[in-house]
Amino acid sequence: MRGFTLTRPFGLCLMLLLAPSAPAQEPAIGRTVESLLEFASSRNPDYAAMQAEAEAAAERVMPAGALPDPKFRMELRDITKFGEQNPTLSPSRVGSTKYLLSQDIPWFGKRDLKREVAELELESARSKASGTWSEIAARIKTGYAQWYYVQHSERLTREILDLMRRLERIAQVRYKGGLATLQEVIRAQVEQTRLRNELVNLETERHHLHTRLNALLGRPPAAGLAEPERLRPLPAPAQLDYTALEERVRARNPLLASEASKLKAAERSRELAYKNRYPDFSVGFGPIQYQNQVKEWEVMLEMNIPLQQSVRRAQERESEAMLAAARARREASLNQVLAELAENLAALDAARRSEVLATNDLLPEAELSFKAALAGYENGRLDFATLLDAQRQIRQAKQDQIKARAEGQARLAEIERLLGEDL
Repeated sequence: MRGFTLTRPFGLCLMLLLAPSAPAQEPAIGRTVESLLEFASSRNPDYAAMQAEAEAAAERVMPAGALPDPKFRMELRDITKFGEQNPTLSPSRVGSTKYLLSQDIPWFGKRDLKREVAELELESARSKASGTWSEIAARIKTGYAQWYYVQHSERLTREILDLMRRLERIAQVRYKGGLATLQEVIRAQVEQTRLRNELVNLETERHHLHTRLNALLGRPPAAGLAEPERLRPLPAPAQLDYTALEERVRARNPLLASEASKLKAAERSRELAYKNRYPDFSVGFGPIQYQNQVKEWEVMLEMNIPLQQSVRRAQERESEAMLAAARARREASLNQVLAELAENLAALDAARRSEVLATNDLLPEAELSFKAALAGYENGRLDFATLLDAQRQIRQAKQDQIKARAEGQARLAEIERLLGEDL
């Protein structure tokens, strides 16, 4: 039999078809904070867990107000027929057989109260899920702003490092010409070393932020993220009126909504505890069989006797204490949320003003100062220390500008977390 020889083009095609395909990589996200939020809304495991708990709470509503399962009982009476036969379990051979179908019925209103408590617990679970998402979204927004800050700080540090290399060359030329000292060249080199060390720290911080953002997105730590392109514009000052935002916080804050539902549930639980002073019932009916015939029918009414009053009073006192605790927690949460709102509004306004000062005043002044210092150093009118100080001033002004922008975004994220929605 002749061997089969593959031609080169056919062999290459076959190898490509049989080769294992490379795993598809997720597209890089992260250019905007909106892309991160959209991705996290369907991938974050903490949010998914809270949504599942809310779904579980929804399934508890119907059983809470349902009647318990009915009971069936069968009694074989006189299984020996006064000793005339051996014991038997056959209904047709015993003295009589009693069948009973019964149903437990709680006191009037108890089922409705249990259902209301379950519905309020569902509302609380849904508010908790919403609050969890608000927390996650705020952490993503803050992480994105920090990532933006670190990236631009790293870029600025590299620019300053390039500038220091040029200043070192100028110092070397002046040193060779006898116009500068060796100390000036060494100081330029030391400054470059310090900047490279800052770059190491910034790269480490960028790695940590990358990892934390991926954790919030439900992705592996090393999954790729695109470089941040822009920050969200800050809202106009008219949108940051404390009185208007306070009303929105009171109405929409997820934590306050959850505490309000818990408070109402505690009120219904207290009513249910007082309802336990009244008895529950059980009703039933069934036939009585003699040999192969049903000759009698029975109707049964049963109720429990609430004699353990000390137990019930303790349960009532417990419900009153739980209600007081729910009221106190809601009041504490309200005070905390409003305090955080006032704090973040003031911090956002300060960040906005700091950015304006850095952009309009500090940065132009620092740039003019550096240009004048550079010209003075080249002409021999200023020393190298003055030039370094001017360089640090311009770098500090740019860092203040970037930091103010990132701080404003972080404070905006906190305000939106308190509101439970975007501004």
